[in-house]
Amino acid sequence: MPTIKILPHPELCPQGTEVRAPAGTSVCEALLENGVAIEHACDMSCACTTCHVIVRDGFDSLGELDETEEDLLDRAWGLEPQSRLSCQAILSQQDITIEIPRYTINHARENH
Repeated sequence: MPTIKILPHPELCPQGTEVRAPAGTSVCEALLENGVAIEHACDMSCACTTCHVIVRDGFDSLGELDETEEDLLDRAWGLEPQSRLSCQAILSQQDITIEIPRYTINHARENH
């Protein structure tokens, strides 16, 4: 079962944390199931960019980006070459390290 290392985020996990999830799980689902309240305004339907993460280690182990995700990522705040939408990034057997950007394109945080 792979481990997701989450780098410190001032609101969601100030100390950083690590969570484990089965391969085949999206990064977003894994975070939510383990108490990391990442935004996901579109309920993980790949229609927004609020669950944007930057994969600092293990990027190539995640499922491939499709055209819809690539198009949406162009709108993400703080886009980097290793950016993914966590609702579309599917875990394999490899551990990954992610950073959750400080901001999203939302003006108000959704209460999920």
